[in-house]
Amino acid sequence: MAEEKKQKGITVTKDEDFSEWYTQVVQKAELADIRFGIQGFIVHRPWGFMIIRKIYEYLEKEVENQGHVPYLFPVAIKEENLTKEAEHAGFTPEVFWVTEAGDKKMEERFALRPTGEAQIYPVYSLWFRSHNELPFKAYQSRHSVYRNEMTTRPFLRGREFLFFESHNVFMTHKEVLNQIEEDLGTCKKIIHDKIKIPFLYFKRPSWDKFKGADNTYTPDTLMPDGKRNQLASTHDLGKNFSKAYDIKVKGNDEKEHYVHQTCFGPGIWRIMAALIGIHGDNKGLIIPFDMAPIQIVIIPITFTKNKKDSDKVIKKCRDLKKKLKSLGYKVKFDDSEWTPGFKYNQWELKGVPLRIEVGPKEIKENSVSLAIRTEQGRKKVKTASLDKEIIRASKKLDKQIEERADEYFKNRTKNANSLDELKDLIKNHKGFIRVPFCSVEKDGEECAEVIKTETEGGNVCGTLYPKEDNIKPNQKCIVCGKKANHIVYIAKSY
Repeated sequence: MAEEKKQKGITVTKDEDFSEWYTQVVQKAELADIRFGIQGFIVHRPWGFMIIRKIYEYLEKEVENQGHVPYLFPVAIKEENLTKEAEHAGFTPEVFWVTEAGDKKMEERFALRPTGEAQIYPVYSLWFRSHNELPFKAYQSRHSVYRNEMTTRPFLRGREFLFFESHNVFMTHKEVLNQIEEDLGTCKKIIHDKIKIPFLYFKRPSWDKFKGADNTYTPDTLMPDGKRNQLASTHDLGKNFSKAYDIKVKGNDEKEHYVHQTCFGPGIWRIMAALIGIHGDNKGLIIPFDMAPIQIVIIPITFTKNKKDSDKVIKKCRDLKKKLKSLGYKVKFDDSEWTPGFKYNQWELKGVPLRIEVGPKEIKENSVSLAIRTEQGRKKVKTASLDKEIIRASKKLDKQIEERADEYFKNRTKNANSLDELKDLIKNHKGFIRVPFCSVEKDGEECAEVIKTETEGGNVCGTLYPKEDNIKPNQKCIVCGKKANHIVYIAKSY
């Protein structure tokens, strides 16, 4: 039993070796199994998938409240459709091709979708004929996409990863801009307010926007190793795809018009990675109360020498489980043969928000001991007031998670006014670095490449959105020395 306990626990601290800590939490909290046998393809284990399913539920409910309707397209994409939009064809080197069926070569190969545009928009060209059919807002959810990533890591990069995407059609660009604001609002409501992950909004530089988009906007957070984690993206597609796929409708003027489009992709995996990395501690996961697969675990404290007292404890635990389940909580009564201490460690590792302990002393006092995952120790609570205490404790836990995450993120941005200062700072600072920069259009890409080379991987994330940081008079680009027109944020990325 001692060996099992040693095996279950996290053996490094989050601060000293985040990479190993993250690997151990994914493995030991049973979130995913990487032993599937093909690089970049993982097994989503039940505990991890139940958390992910909650992310999907939040997003689906929110976008449906905004008027989106669900659909589901096949996984296959015709080769000719993948290459119709010139910029979007840049996905081609990353795709997996299906070329054989059984022992026969296929007459026409097709791709496994790397993202949905090239499979959805040819069908959109068949669906819409009149402006009266617009706006059209739809999404597909709980599906996978496939990209031939060379470097893979659970929930950060993979060759198959879980996806969510909305694809919207409008008559006017004003509606597009309204939708982008709505998408960014969804990120705040779900990613920050519910999942408690802090972030900054950026407008991406033109060389780093989505392939085929006019503009791309993203909420980016920071992992404890200082690397940027892009949590979602929303794109102003302009008329680029409607022209490529011939999506047009007759307007009020009886003339045909190419439509305006947006797409939105919250990163299901990336959100999961941020939840693990930002909220977790040296004991393992920490999960907001509503997201937890098990919200309350009940642990009996029994003694084999006194069967009568032990039977009373077991009965009370079973009664508590029944009562709490009837109140709508997700409850586990752990009546396994492991020691109480082992059970505490196991359920803390998995991030269960609340723990109830019941022993002979609690029976006598008609009480329970209540422990919160974000705090040390436990509190005695009268059984009659347990429901009120659970409500109080769950709210306290969520508030602590959010406050800790926001505090962690608050001081993660520093300033650099020269390339040398940036190079020195990026070696030790685990976060964003603000620098004056010449241009976020195509003519600034060369300076961005210099930054990436000189800092060994620092990326220009973009400008703050919706309001950029103010430029001081006479500020110069830290690379070329020309007039700085923007303050951009630099960080290393996954």
